[in-house]
Amino acid sequence: MLEESVGLGAVTVLAVLEQAYFSLQVIYARRKYSVSPPATAGPPEFERIFRAQANCSEYFPIFLTVLWTAGLFLSPGMSSVCGLLYLYGRLLYFWGYSESAHRRLAPLYFSARVLWVLIGFSSLGLFLTFCRVYLKLDVLLELWTAVALY
Repeated sequence: MLEESVGLGAVTVLAVLEQAYFSLQVIYARRKYSVSPPATAGPPEFERIFRAQANCSEYFPIFLTVLWTAGLFLSPGMSSVCGLLYLYGRLLYFWGYSESAHRRLAPLYFSARVLWVLIGFSSLGLFLTFCRVYLKLDVLLELWTAVALY
């Protein structure tokens, strides 16, 4: 089981590094635009960077939860690939939002779709595992058997 989770672990560490990068960008922006903590208001350029980092941080626990749930209960490989796509989308979101509010939209929609896929994978994995463990019903085996009969 541990070997199967290496991709999930790698994506998790990469995600933490991405969050650190976003936080550093806020620190640099505070210095550049002379916005001292705890202030969160300043020039629009600063506020966009600040909001981009805050938004990414707000979704981070959701991402980690569904990444690992989908990976443990359905497929570590598919979940890891989705995790990489999500991180790529968030990086594009951050860069886009840093430039203009409008440039955040396409990457935001992309990463939201990937997050919904992970939520779907998590739900499916939990459902299949619940059926197998508690109902003694292998739903996938039953489906394949039914399809093979036709």
